[in-house]
Amino acid sequence: MFKQLIAVGILTLTGLTATLAQETRSFTDDAGRTVEIPTKPLCIVSLQDLAITVPLLELGVTPVGSHGRTTAEGQPFIRSSDVLTGIDFDNSDIKFVGNLPADVEAVAALEPDLILTTPWQTAPVEQLAAIAPTVVLDDGARGDLGMHDILAELTGTEDKLAVLKARYEGQIAQIKRLIDTANISVNVIQGVDGQVAVWHTYGALGKVLRDAGFTFPDRVNAIKGGDPERLSGEALPELDADFVFATYRTDTLETPADAKKFLEEVLPNFCEYLHACRENQLIIVPREEASASSYYGLGVLSYMIISQISGRDFVPMQR
Repeated sequence: MFKQLIAVGILTLTGLTATLAQETRSFTDDAGRTVEIPTKPLCIVSLQDLAITVPLLELGVTPVGSHGRTTAEGQPFIRSSDVLTGIDFDNSDIKFVGNLPADVEAVAALEPDLILTTPWQTAPVEQLAAIAPTVVLDDGARGDLGMHDILAELTGTEDKLAVLKARYEGQIAQIKRLIDTANISVNVIQGVDGQVAVWHTYGALGKVLRDAGFTFPDRVNAIKGGDPERLSGEALPELDADFVFATYRTDTLETPADAKKFLEEVLPNFCEYLHACRENQLIIVPREEASASSYYGLGVLSYMIISQISGRDFVPMQR
């Protein structure tokens, strides 16, 4: 252990020396900490795969190391990245630095000039800050796509972000042109441990639906903040809509049948209590695209909504 601490200390000094040689600027992070960071970081370690690594890759920035998950066989992966960016540990130079907590020694070994973390990551900030300038970004407070804005500022990729935003604006305009969104109600639900979870805005899918102008149930509009409400099966009629979306996890090899199974655990024969399900207007989609902080995901979802709803004869719910 003593030798390991010495090794980390040597790597820390190396990293700090490299950072001091760079031009820096002051930045106040979401934890209220003022940090001197490189104006042009070259070796970034990301300690949240969904909230930081995937957005960085979409902005054209490849971190030297990333937090990740592991399969049952112990194989590390960057959650959702294979379907959203095509990049993962096995086909890139990105090094796996652990999950929760991240391996501080593995981070130090990469000699980063900037470490990006979130309140969700349990690796101690003070230990990370001893290796390199460390910025805490609260993805919960910033919102899913809000992380792209601050990451573009930190990495000088605002031009790339502008292109991604312009493409998304075009996709939303396309939905509005093809679908009378103002007169169609929608919702996104999920069965979790015998309860139905519902969000005011469910990740990327919720953003597309709201930006396109669809209406939501009053019970959903009343939800405050980004966390879900968990309700009993009795609340299902209040969550009903013309179209209801549910999701399933592809990274754990779930299928649409699992999404239905989890809703059955909320209320047996749940379909009888939802107009959308009775009329075959329950749409089940992969969670990786539906919940990710990804402009590619927004595009996939925009196309999915057009293909599922535009030009379709459907049964409106009684208002």
